[in-house]
Amino acid sequence: MPLSDAALRVLGALLEKERTTPDAYPLSTQALLSACNQKTARDPVLNLHLREVVEGLQQLRDRGLAETIRSSGDRVPKHRQRFSDAARLGPREAAVMAVLLLRGPQTPGELRTRTERYLRFGSVSEVGETLDRLASRSPAMVANRGRSPGQQQDRWAHTLGHDATALRPRVRAAPPSHTDDTRTDTPTIEGLLRRIEALEERVAALERSIPRRES
Repeated sequence: MPLSDAALRVLGALLEKERTTPDAYPLSTQALLSACNQKTARDPVLNLHLREVVEGLQQLRDRGLAETIRSSGDRVPKHRQRFSDAARLGPREAAVMAVLLLRGPQTPGELRTRTERYLRFGSVSEVGETLDRLASRSPAMVANRGRSPGQQQDRWAHTLGHDATALRPRVRAAPPSHTDDTRTDTPTIEGLLRRIEALEERVAALERSIPRRES
């Protein structure tokens, strides 16, 4: 089952903060809400309510992708991601997934630039190798979405949410137009059988109308 939009944003925020602000991690519910609605490094920028964040967090907990803990010195419960362990992700795979979750489909070049806060890829080809590993999972965790106009690299997206292409309504193709001189209809088997029967009846009628010669 795909994750909801709120759960995807919660997961991305937890992955990000674990790497970029480790001193403030795990996150309190209020800190998690702020991370989800952050206006930088987010596409799209969301305005989730606290209830939506809590519901998204619960969805992740139900699937073993997050957990809530409370240490002896904490005044409030805090939350951390378990996705990396559950999916057996290395630091590079986790960084790429975090950026895809938070910023939508991107090219390998964009991912290399935007993961610098997490770790450093030596080249764009190393990002491509990481994407290939994620795409080869069963089920695949990322998918190639092709190029946008003006781009020289394919864009990649995570596959943890609803597939927009699968949800897109199918448009029935319009029937081909015909001219008076040309017929492009493809006859069906039933139609061909009816034509053969009609021809056989005509042949039989003609044979009956022709007088037989006596020898």
